[in-house]
Amino acid sequence: MRWRNALLMLAVAAMPAAAQQDYRAADIDRRAMLDLLGIADTRPGADGFKPDVPNAANYDEARAGGMPQLPALLRFADGTPVTTAKDWARRRREIVALFDREIYGRVPATAPAIHWRLDRQERAIEGDKPVVKYWLTGIADNRAWPAAKAEIALRYTLPAAARRPVPVILSFGFPEGFRFPGPPRAPDPGPPYTEQLLARGFGYAVLVANSIQTDNGGALDNGVIGISLRGKRRGPEDWGVLRAWAWGASRALDALTKDRAIDASRIGIEGLSRYGKAALVTMAYDPRFAIGFIGSSGAGGAALYRRDFGERIGNLAAGGEYHWFAGNFLKYAGPLTPADLPIDSHMLIALAAPRPIFIGAGTVETGDGWVDPRGSFLAAVAASPAWVLLGRQGLTTDGFPPVLTGLTDGKVAFRQHQGGHNNRDNWPVFIDYAAMQLSSKLH
Repeated sequence: MRWRNALLMLAVAAMPAAAQQDYRAADIDRRAMLDLLGIADTRPGADGFKPDVPNAANYDEARAGGMPQLPALLRFADGTPVTTAKDWARRRREIVALFDREIYGRVPATAPAIHWRLDRQERAIEGDKPVVKYWLTGIADNRAWPAAKAEIALRYTLPAAARRPVPVILSFGFPEGFRFPGPPRAPDPGPPYTEQLLARGFGYAVLVANSIQTDNGGALDNGVIGISLRGKRRGPEDWGVLRAWAWGASRALDALTKDRAIDASRIGIEGLSRYGKAALVTMAYDPRFAIGFIGSSGAGGAALYRRDFGERIGNLAAGGEYHWFAGNFLKYAGPLTPADLPIDSHMLIALAAPRPIFIGAGTVETGDGWVDPRGSFLAAVAASPAWVLLGRQGLTTDGFPPVLTGLTDGKVAFRQHQGGHNNRDNWPVFIDYAAMQLSSKLH
């Protein structure tokens, strides 16, 4: 342990001053949670960079073990079978309670009210379509704890010529003008997804996740979590950042449904990577969202915890990601294991039933092995009985499909693309799927 701490200290010393402060604050917060749980430390995660170290990430399907033994989806906690839609409503509440307590944390009664303000509105042309664009800010009521604040950034664009309310896809994203660090990225090979949506009669919206809650365990005293905690540290069942982002998406939906140009019954949620996790949590908790597009969400999202492939639970419990989850989640990276979890991701996916959900990823060969694409597919297979119970078609096969084959005939859809860690290469297929599933009469 001492050599690990020494290496961490060297790495921190090489960071810029602001990053050092963030890291140390997160480390203090994580240590406080471990002490509260009575845990010395968590197991190390997988190393995704060095294939010759003992804890190297596994990308060999033969070692991953296929479909693991999973907690029963359609049995109550007492073992009684779930056989009717009424049963499912009760079983669903049991499952939500488990995710609240053990994985994502529960939203407290002290979560702030959000008051939306329209900052700007303008007409423009996108692609060849006339549009109306809106910029909103959601001000969190922090009167109970003025030391923390949150101003939620939401922007959305609607076709200007629509003759009836339009469906909208809400994406977790970044501030306007945001550019990823490093060399400039190559432009998309085709029209951006926003223009593709507009061409099919959809509107689109972008919710800046970090404006709800900063993605940093050292900043939990600010944002909507900080307001709700009112100067205290989190307890083991308090909400983590993924649950806060999902809660923020629900508040954005509140704002969107006030615009009569939007069809409130046809608003979807989309996200990639950590935002794919957040989009799946959003679908699970808020039944008002009509459809979900979950991209490369990996462990903590759609991929099964009980498979050893790519990212492991130890990675999720480490300093860079622990804050996404409730404190109780850390137990399963030491002393407990993924096999001790009372849930797995198939149960999270099933909470979306009977609504349509599209799960996608890249391939191992093109750089998306860390998120275990097959693990997400297997979770979708195991979740599908919830749709069948409710009289819908879930995933249409339990055989892992060839790359670029879209399984889109059921309420649970899956597709692997060859573009690596992105949603870009699945957007056209998802838009077709959404138009079909939402029975859109688009113009």
